[in-house]
Amino acid sequence: MEAAVTIVALLAAVVAVSALADKFRLSPPLVLIVVGIIGSYLSFVKDVELTADIVLIGLLPPLLYAAAIRTSLNDFNTNRRPIALLSVGLVLFTTVCVGFLAAALLDISLAAGFALGAVVAPPDAVAATAIARRVGLPRRVVTILEGESLVNDATAIVTLRTSIAAISGSVSVWQVGGGFAVSAIGGVLIGLAVAFVVGKIRRRIQDDLTDVAVSLLTPWFAYLPAEEIKVPGIDAHPSGVLAVVVAGIILGHKSPVIQSGSSRLFERTNWATISYVLENAVFLLIGLQIRTIVDDAGSSDLGTGRIVGACVAVLVAVIVLRFVWVFPATYLPRLLPKVAATEPRPEPRTIALVAWTGMRGVVTLAAVFLLPEDTPQREVLVLIAFVVTVGTLMIQGLSIPTLVRWLKVPGPDRHEDHLQEATVFQAVTDAGMKYLDQEVEGTVSDAVMHRLRERATDRTNAVWERLGGLETPSAQYSRLRAAMLRNEREELLRIRALGTVDQSILTRIMNALDVEESILDRMYEQETTAGRAEDLRPTYDDAGPCEHLAEACEVPDPKTPSGCEECLRDGTEWVHLRLCMTCGHIGCCDSSTHRHGTAHFAETGHPVMRSFEPGEAWRWCFVDEVTG
Repeated sequence: MEAAVTIVALLAAVVAVSALADKFRLSPPLVLIVVGIIGSYLSFVKDVELTADIVLIGLLPPLLYAAAIRTSLNDFNTNRRPIALLSVGLVLFTTVCVGFLAAALLDISLAAGFALGAVVAPPDAVAATAIARRVGLPRRVVTILEGESLVNDATAIVTLRTSIAAISGSVSVWQVGGGFAVSAIGGVLIGLAVAFVVGKIRRRIQDDLTDVAVSLLTPWFAYLPAEEIKVPGIDAHPSGVLAVVVAGIILGHKSPVIQSGSSRLFERTNWATISYVLENAVFLLIGLQIRTIVDDAGSSDLGTGRIVGACVAVLVAVIVLRFVWVFPATYLPRLLPKVAATEPRPEPRTIALVAWTGMRGVVTLAAVFLLPEDTPQREVLVLIAFVVTVGTLMIQGLSIPTLVRWLKVPGPDRHEDHLQEATVFQAVTDAGMKYLDQEVEGTVSDAVMHRLRERATDRTNAVWERLGGLETPSAQYSRLRAAMLRNEREELLRIRALGTVDQSILTRIMNALDVEESILDRMYEQETTAGRAEDLRPTYDDAGPCEHLAEACEVPDPKTPSGCEECLRDGTEWVHLRLCMTCGHIGCCDSSTHRHGTAHFAETGHPVMRSFEPGEAWRWCFVDEVTG
């Protein structure tokens, strides 16, 4: 009963503190650590022991899997070199440097020093992405940090186990090399095998709840077998961490073909909830360890000054070593002509941000508990790991927003996101329309065809509308339909109170209202349509293979800067405006009722139009159907 009360109290504290941190626009991970540190010194707070098994078996697999299924396989593959240099190269570099430093400061063996280096080397996936996404870092930076944090745990744990073996005896080069090979290759193979088997099983599952239940078990399907397999003669086993990551990335990539749409929605909701609880619980647990760790370190025969000096030195080292590694690892490969020709040279401010975003987390604290009890100065090594974890979270985590503003690192561009989304929506809608024209036309009534076309067109137009200002028709629809649903739900509750209708019927209707509410696209744009002519600036984007976009760079004088030429003539209204790059004609877009922009192309054949909305520079080629 005491354990149950402790767990409930822990989860309640996690939810309450996280909610308050969000309300006051504070970073939940950092607030939870502070609350945990304070709680560790309160007499009425029960001691919560964070063991290696709890973290490595109970927490790490689901956290890694939840992050992996959200990771794009394409983005991971595109950034595989920087991810490998950070997740393998930087971990080994940090391990060696910290190992020599710790051995000199604490009078311990190099093997014990390397063990500490492996413990503090890997930045944490939870800490990095939680803070990086919150401050709006560039997507490529977030992708690299996520990829690094998913893979580096495996490198660190393998290095740690090798170092632990060396503490108690000699380790040959064959054992070290063989151990790394078995861990990496074996982990990848097991991850591939689990992804293949689970994918085959989930293709045949028709029930959404069963499918999601299999998803919830998958991290342990990958982790536990990998950790149990032993390779004779090398004393190593495949990496369970790598197995979970590989299985998660592949299953996430294949989810559109092995799952139904409702199953994906359920899975995302379940994993989002699990991640929310476990991620925040991890930070609270880190803080709750402080009193026990400090008390244990106090029993060391080393002086307080020496212990404090070692903690500060290792903390500074892990921060500085990341800078020492990241800049050369970024720019040296670009001295090769092949790399330089395919990859642009990143700005130093972006690289500085990657170097600074190296917060440690739960894996560091979990890994340090793997050290044998007879490890020299074990209590001090545990304290150093804690100081590095909390220190990087506090120093780097708190300063990242300020650094982003100071370096003026641009985050994801909202207009560019909407443009890409609209372009993709247009392509997929065209594919659906082609199916209607070639396979369905003539087999159903005109009314059904009209509804199908209208639904597809409305969805695409709603995305195009986001590129402009004012409240769009789609946003008005979403807002008013949401209000209608509230009234419909109130009436449903009134009928339920009467007790005259079977509950199963009421539940089905309530579910239908809930599903519709969940998919409403609430768009409340704040931009105005004033000053269009002043916002026009020539653009010289790389137009790729489209010769029309390449030629249409100079912006002509608009014929009717105050609005759509035909709408002004006929007294009709428009939603957004487009400028013909050939003659300067202003026409309304396809989300407007009369679509005068497209009509102008049909009449004149002028191939390129440009957005005539404030702050926008995108262009569209009617001929090649591409944007630039």
